[in-house]
Amino acid sequence: MAQGRQVFAVDLLERYAAKGRGVITCMTAGNDVIVLGTSKGWIIRHDFGVGDSSEIDLSVGRPGEQSIHRVFVDPGGSHCIATVVGNGGADTFYTHAKWTKPRVLSRLKGLVVNAVAWNRQQITEASTREVILGTENGQLYEIAVDEKDKKEKYIKPLYELAELPEAIMGLQMETAILSNGSRYYVMAVTPTRLYSFTGIGSLETVFASYLNRAVHFMELPGEIPNSDLHFFMKQKRAVHFAWLSGAGIYHGSLNFGSQRSSPNGDENFVENKALLDYAKLSTGAEIVKPSSMAVSEFHFLLLIGNKVKVVNRISEQTIEELQFDQVSDSTSRGIIGLCSDATAGLFYAYDQNSIFQVSVNDEGRDMWKVYLDMKDYAAALANSRDPLQRDQIYLVQAEAAFSSRDFLRAASFYAKINYILSFEEITLKFISVNEQDALRTFLLRKLDNLSKDDKCQITMISTWATELYLDKINRLLLEDDTALVNRNSEYQSVIKEFCAFLSDCKDVLDEVTTMKLLESYGRVEELVFFASLKEQHEIVIHYYIQQGEAKKALEVLRKPAVPVDLQYKFAPDLITLDAYETVESWMASNNLNPRKFFPAMLRYSSEPHAKNETHEVIKYLEFCVHHLHNEDPGIHNLLLSLYAKQEDDSSLLRFLQCKFGKGQENGPDFFYDPKYALRLCLKEKRMRACVHIYSMMAMHEEAVALALQIDPELAMAEADKVEDDEDLRKKLWLMVAKHVIEQEKGTKRENIRKAIAFLKETDGLLKIEDILPFFPDFALIDDFKEAICSSLDDYNKQIEQLKQEMNDATHGADNIRNDISALAQRYVVIDHDEDCGVCRRKIMAIGGDYRMASGYTAVGTMAPFYVFPCGHAFHAHCLISHVTRCTNESQAEYILNLHKQLTLLGSEVRRESNGGMTDEAITSVSPPDKLRSQLDDAVAGECPFCGELMIGEISLPFIMPEEAQQQVASWEIKPQNLGNQRSFSLSV
Repeated sequence: MAQGRQVFAVDLLERYAAKGRGVITCMTAGNDVIVLGTSKGWIIRHDFGVGDSSEIDLSVGRPGEQSIHRVFVDPGGSHCIATVVGNGGADTFYTHAKWTKPRVLSRLKGLVVNAVAWNRQQITEASTREVILGTENGQLYEIAVDEKDKKEKYIKPLYELAELPEAIMGLQMETAILSNGSRYYVMAVTPTRLYSFTGIGSLETVFASYLNRAVHFMELPGEIPNSDLHFFMKQKRAVHFAWLSGAGIYHGSLNFGSQRSSPNGDENFVENKALLDYAKLSTGAEIVKPSSMAVSEFHFLLLIGNKVKVVNRISEQTIEELQFDQVSDSTSRGIIGLCSDATAGLFYAYDQNSIFQVSVNDEGRDMWKVYLDMKDYAAALANSRDPLQRDQIYLVQAEAAFSSRDFLRAASFYAKINYILSFEEITLKFISVNEQDALRTFLLRKLDNLSKDDKCQITMISTWATELYLDKINRLLLEDDTALVNRNSEYQSVIKEFCAFLSDCKDVLDEVTTMKLLESYGRVEELVFFASLKEQHEIVIHYYIQQGEAKKALEVLRKPAVPVDLQYKFAPDLITLDAYETVESWMASNNLNPRKFFPAMLRYSSEPHAKNETHEVIKYLEFCVHHLHNEDPGIHNLLLSLYAKQEDDSSLLRFLQCKFGKGQENGPDFFYDPKYALRLCLKEKRMRACVHIYSMMAMHEEAVALALQIDPELAMAEADKVEDDEDLRKKLWLMVAKHVIEQEKGTKRENIRKAIAFLKETDGLLKIEDILPFFPDFALIDDFKEAICSSLDDYNKQIEQLKQEMNDATHGADNIRNDISALAQRYVVIDHDEDCGVCRRKIMAIGGDYRMASGYTAVGTMAPFYVFPCGHAFHAHCLISHVTRCTNESQAEYILNLHKQLTLLGSEVRRESNGGMTDEAITSVSPPDKLRSQLDDAVAGECPFCGELMIGEISLPFIMPEEAQQQVASWEIKPQNLGNQRSFSLSV
């Protein structure tokens, strides 16, 4: 029942709505537009959206009394169809909201239109699209009108009721756009039948198909004042229908997406059909049938007499009765009818003069309770408005299930209740009946319904559920002895469910409490599983090691989230358990420090191993050294020690001979400690390895001495390794020779022969005289005759070679002396017009007394000059000037100093020559010649234009820094004095 305010309320909208044009005979509404038909042939349009009204007289030109039989308006309030009935027969008119003059539909002349079905999905203000008209004689017509055409586009007959020609009293149409075209759904009612039509294509095609097949109809015989059909629209789509028939109100849901077919082949789009008997609406023995009806979302508005009964469509209970405030002159006929405005969501009633508005106030507010009373819990939940209403619905369901001892289902509903029952009350219900499974189910469902903010409650419930799971598991073990081996047992199912629960709740369960619970119940596997979820990897690994599952433990260790330190902590146990898998796991990881595996590797190495068994530690160390290029001395020393303990020393020797640092620039050849390696090899009696280590440490004498004890061939190879120290190499070979000679036990001559053969192996490094001291004193010289003669021959060859070299040197010296003598006679021929390379004057021009001024000796009066093999010639003073200017400061000072000394000495020589010179003075090398030679070397060592001096000048700028300012000033444009200039005028 409704609570508080009434759901429906009646208000007077317009007292004198007919405006004196007769009394109201019919009414329709759409989109806040009401259209009335009067007894005098007028239609009156009230547009409440814009506050305007208009009147149109449809009786013009018709004789006698005229009355509006039916009037229809589309959901948008633009298109209107009305039928006038009078002495002149019946005429049907169409008018538009923008028109002032109606248009008669001439092809419908004489036909009384009782019903109109609008195409709600496609109709527009400008065009009606397809419209179906139902007539008094059972015919269906299709028309279409465009407002701009001012007349109908067409009028087509669609169908005629031939079997039972009754009047069409109500029409409704719905369309759906499909991929293969438009589908039409049409319902029509007569006083006793409801017809259904459907099909794809055009309306004409759909109805034409019923010429060859039966029409689907529902027949409900009985008398009714006014048979009527209504569709209720929700979100512009019809969702349910109601037919006011003689037997009752036939109603149901509309599902236009349904593909189910009825027995006669039509698609059945009607669901949840029901018939509301009129007897339920009457309080007395007499049944009064409604004269009009309107349909809301959840209710039927039925006009019975002068009252409107509001009946709940679902419960079929009358919830309200609406009274109308009528004036005395309209009470003769009472309320005529009801109509609805689906677009505005309003309902109207009318009598002969007045219009009443029936408004709706949240009609669905109590529907949850209606559905709950009918035990339609899903619909009740769908219509509930707040958590309290939902709690009441869940409570009813839970109590019903609990009463029927369906405890698990009851637990699910109890878990959804948040307000009207406390958590403790619900749990005590299950505890009181000893239903632990239902209690566990309740706790799990409660967890699903709690918000993330209820952390404390979530943790508490999760822990309680954990304990209930453990108790259930133990009880199953006690009840069924085969539970452990039977995979399909309930025990195994609960175990899987429990593990899934732990996975879901791992973040909310208290870690310490949960682990203690699992441990107290002896659930080791689940404890390990939970520890794995909480990333307590140490517990998991320890468990796997105890179980002997090395592979599983290693899989855990390889997870990215596992700390690397656990690798080192469990390495000793794992390598003992499964050395192969452990080492393979180590080699597959890239972020491990091999040095931290020392305890594990030493533990493994200390245990005895079969002769042919692969030494896993050696394999891992070799991987570190050769593949990872590990440079840790500890790793290399450990590998060396393990090699040394093997019976076969080939691996040890290969390791010692390998140069591990050759890939690095200036890197060492090895990373192990050679002193430790030497001590270890001596201790393990690996003498060949010791020889190699001695040699590597540059202790060649010790290496050869030790090698002689093992193998003379090895000693020879060690002696040959010394290449940069000839004396040491000879000493080493002497050690080998002495050992070889002393070890020979054959006859004397055989010993000597072998000694001579040994000399040949030294490639001439040792001579017979070097090894003679190693033979005993009583050895005869005749035994060495051949070797001594061979040695003497070698000496003779060396002497002859030296003589030849001396002769070649003497001959070379003679050639050099001849060349020096020839140089004194060398000359160059120059042209008489050759220019100086510096001053550009003729080289042979007769000038001043240069020879006296410069200290040069010259013939005639020509100036001294230089000529170079390249052909360039220079005056002596020009060349000196050029070289001193272009060379560096120190060289220039040296040249000028020589020139100055030479000039001073030249003056003295001239004075002496004027006084007379002796032959002795001429023939001796005088100081001027020495100075001149030094000066020639300084300035004339190479041509200044072709030698390094010119190459050096390439990098010099054209303008020196000290010349830059002067050079810039020379380009400056200075203004001239224009005062003295005169101007002349030229006559034209």
